[in-house]
Amino acid sequence: MLTTSCENRVRLPCRKTSDLALKTPPAAPGQRIGLIGGSFNPPHEGHLMVTQTALKRLHLDRMWWLVSPGNPLKSNDALPDLSERISACRTLTQDYRRIDVTGLEQDLGSVYTAHTLAFLTRRFPLVHFVWVMGADNLAGFHLWKQWRDIAMTVPIAVIDRPGWHLAALSSPVARALAQHRLPSSRARILPFTKPPAWIFLSTRLSPYSSTALRRAKPI
Repeated sequence: MLTTSCENRVRLPCRKTSDLALKTPPAAPGQRIGLIGGSFNPPHEGHLMVTQTALKRLHLDRMWWLVSPGNPLKSNDALPDLSERISACRTLTQDYRRIDVTGLEQDLGSVYTAHTLAFLTRRFPLVHFVWVMGADNLAGFHLWKQWRDIAMTVPIAVIDRPGWHLAALSSPVARALAQHRLPSSRARILPFTKPPAWIFLSTRLSPYSSTALRRAKPI
């Protein structure tokens, strides 16, 4: 059983500006919005495949790409500037009208998903948010800061990625949340399901990954 104590509940980082001063993509009450985060260094077809699968299978209205200032689990020494990565994401998604690219985490002052979700669900209490991630992220999800709070805040959709199917479904978090997993046939109701709730969706697999693309990039 997944539990979270009052002492461990996520707290937003202190900011001098109010919530209303933080710029976000538009959201209306009742909308179903998927959130996918990462450094997007660089953005690629795999991100689009995960996004398209989530939009279609979960019947989402919008998908927000949350371009992070940095990854707390990786070295960010060679990470391109946030504005450069946002520009690359917008170029890649320019033909997809239901994708919004945002760097709101920099304004929020945190690189942690738990903080981002706490802010968004407080800012938009009538929006049905879903956290969307690839199977590779589920495999290491237990290393994320306050992952239990994430699971208790919004439902989670995990999209299959090449070579990660077994590792993801046998991961510590998959085992911990086993009783809260929905069958793929119920994907449409996930946005309306009270967390903790998650689903694993198979799709056409894209071989692209940001790590591989960086290694292949000519100097």
